[in-house]
Amino acid sequence: MTQHIVEAAPAARPAGSATAWWRDAVIYQVYVRSFADGDGDGIGDLPGIRARLPYLAGLGVDALWITPFYTSPMADFGYDVADHRDVDPIFGTLDDARALVGEAHELGLRVIVDVVPNHTSDRHVWFQEALEAPAGSAARARYIFRDGRGDDGALPPNDWESVFGGPAWTRVPDGQWYLHLFAPEQPDLNWENPEVRADFADVLRFWLDIGVDGFRVDVAHGMVKAPGLPDVGHTGQVTMLGRQVLPYFDQDGVHEIHRSWRRLLDSYDGERIAVAEAWAPTQERLAMYVRPDELHQAFNFHYLTADWDAGVKREIIDESLRTNGMVGAPATWVLSNHDVKRHVTRYGDGEVGLRRARAAALLMLALPGSAYIYQGEELGLNEVLDLPEQYLQDPQRARDPESGRDGCRVPLPWSGDEPPFGFGAGGSWLPIPPAWKDLTVERQSADPDSMLALYRTALRIRREHPALGDGELRWLVGQPGALVFSRDPADPDAPRLTCAVNMGSRTVRIPAYGRVLLASGPIRPDGDCVVLPPDTAVWCEVTPATGGNGARGR
Repeated sequence: MTQHIVEAAPAARPAGSATAWWRDAVIYQVYVRSFADGDGDGIGDLPGIRARLPYLAGLGVDALWITPFYTSPMADFGYDVADHRDVDPIFGTLDDARALVGEAHELGLRVIVDVVPNHTSDRHVWFQEALEAPAGSAARARYIFRDGRGDDGALPPNDWESVFGGPAWTRVPDGQWYLHLFAPEQPDLNWENPEVRADFADVLRFWLDIGVDGFRVDVAHGMVKAPGLPDVGHTGQVTMLGRQVLPYFDQDGVHEIHRSWRRLLDSYDGERIAVAEAWAPTQERLAMYVRPDELHQAFNFHYLTADWDAGVKREIIDESLRTNGMVGAPATWVLSNHDVKRHVTRYGDGEVGLRRARAAALLMLALPGSAYIYQGEELGLNEVLDLPEQYLQDPQRARDPESGRDGCRVPLPWSGDEPPFGFGAGGSWLPIPPAWKDLTVERQSADPDSMLALYRTALRIRREHPALGDGELRWLVGQPGALVFSRDPADPDAPRLTCAVNMGSRTVRIPAYGRVLLASGPIRPDGDCVVLPPDTAVWCEVTPATGGNGARGR
């Protein structure tokens, strides 16, 4: 598959750029269990990440976000935290965490870690104290305990449902119930309690003092519940998430918490940031999380879940840029993460899914703002849909076996011809498909037409080109099924870049907007146009000296 790469590097981004690093950063998500195994137990860990930091630096990303590695019984693979200030032994030690941060900084990489404020593990010392304490005690006030309804309080306090399925309440032996919006092993904290707020401020300081550059805030929309804990009045509430108002998500009170965290982050040198994992019913509601005195970024799940359709994508891009622009925040684009099926599979799987994923990469990396890459998408990994039953452990399967997230968490293939493909010396906690032997980092590094080569080249151009990253987008005229836009640099004497993506089912001709820098698949010139097949994207560069076809449109 020819990429039509022009090797001559574009002009470098001006050294004096005033853009904050996070406004246009490319951040690589490391799912710690599945990235690299340093001690041979089959589970990824911090030493494994340290050993692969040169790979991330060579890929061309600006930062890595590491999923939870804190002390945990692993009921939800680390998102049930028992001690926020220590490392679980399966992942390493605090010294490993300190060394990882230091070595990443030496390579020019920033480090973002997860913070999980909505809930703790049921093994957390606080919750153990709450279970032993009586109703109405200070220990129970750290969580959300309530009396039940009905005869003898035998019914849950309200009709709230867990994201993982079933009631969001579990009864304890003395008859009270506690709230858990996720698994029963993840009791929700009571953020009206000053002790909870003070403790999490201390947790943030603990990791900031170690040197982390920021936090990804898990369930950033969930810490505050509506007064009185009113019923929803509907079943199947998970289908309402991110679409309708719920009394336990996206309540206005979360913003005061985020403002206090922003003040704490701003008290440290080095532009430390926070990223919201927030589901909100509208883009306007989502933009509230990134107002100037709140968090720095919010994942754009509306973009992630959008179909492979030019009209749908453009509408979401426009709305994202409009609503973020209203509060002066950058848009943040993402295609996959550890909670959703990989986009190669969502976009059609097989050759169709791979073509679309290649085009989607160029589209995302050309858009204004910041971008997140989920580990393995740079290799074109697909969702593993045929994991043996004994490996399916995701607690979300309690809601619906088909909703399990195990298939997107299969460890990375690094090298060799047989599983575990260099992931570690002792196998892998989830089996790696033998067919991935053609997708290893080792094999793709030797192939100039591979997905990995495409990402490396795209990230190099993005870092060097003065028109990419933060800034504005200008739509150009395009045929039905295609998106075409220009990225114009602040310096009028610098080259601009155009991106065209054909999301339709027919080949289209687009004006030749200058020399081709990179294409996701085969293209060919046709007079003063470029022939763009379906599911293909191209980047072109126009310099002020040469001009170019700049047909405008809106």
